[in-house]
Amino acid sequence: MKNNGEVSAGELTQQKGRIILFLTNETQGDSNMEIERKFWLEGFPEDLPLVRRLQTWQGYLYTDPNEVRIRKSVEEDTGRTYYRLCIKSGGDLSRTEVETELSAEQFRQLCGLLEPGLPLIHKDYRAYRLPDGHTLECSIVDEGAFSYAEVEFASEAEAVAWQPLPCLGRETTYQRGFKMKHYWSSKERRTWAKK
Repeated sequence: MKNNGEVSAGELTQQKGRIILFLTNETQGDSNMEIERKFWLEGFPEDLPLVRRLQTWQGYLYTDPNEVRIRKSVEEDTGRTYYRLCIKSGGDLSRTEVETELSAEQFRQLCGLLEPGLPLIHKDYRAYRLPDGHTLECSIVDEGAFSYAEVEFASEAEAVAWQPLPCLGRETTYQRGFKMKHYWSSKERRTWAKK
């Protein structure tokens, strides 16, 4: 906080149990419409070219109706670590998404506001290049609690027209309760975390 009481761009403040994040042009946040289809996944594909691999840990500050998520990601190839804050609107196929980078210290402070005793969700994340140019993003969650895949699109028309690969399981794009925010707050997650 500046001496005159103003809050600088990106500074996080906790006030009366609420988190206020000041997103200004200075924070370099990017806002866009996320258009994606989601599927159950049995395991990582073996016949597609791997283009990226990350280990990620994430938690949710708010889950309803919009979600506010924090995430730490580590690139497996380079070891580079980065931290992000993401706000997503409700929705199925299309959702508004606003992301901005966090410092390691901001991430640590926000972790302190998560529900005590509940560990961050861990995801083994891999991205594969599809023959049609799209990217298949695959995640194994919490050492195999479940696995899913996502494919992002430039438009809803493109998403609806896209034909899923045989390696993908049942589509969950429109399935109620199948978002990571639901897993974070589910009774099963709480039971699993206490084992």
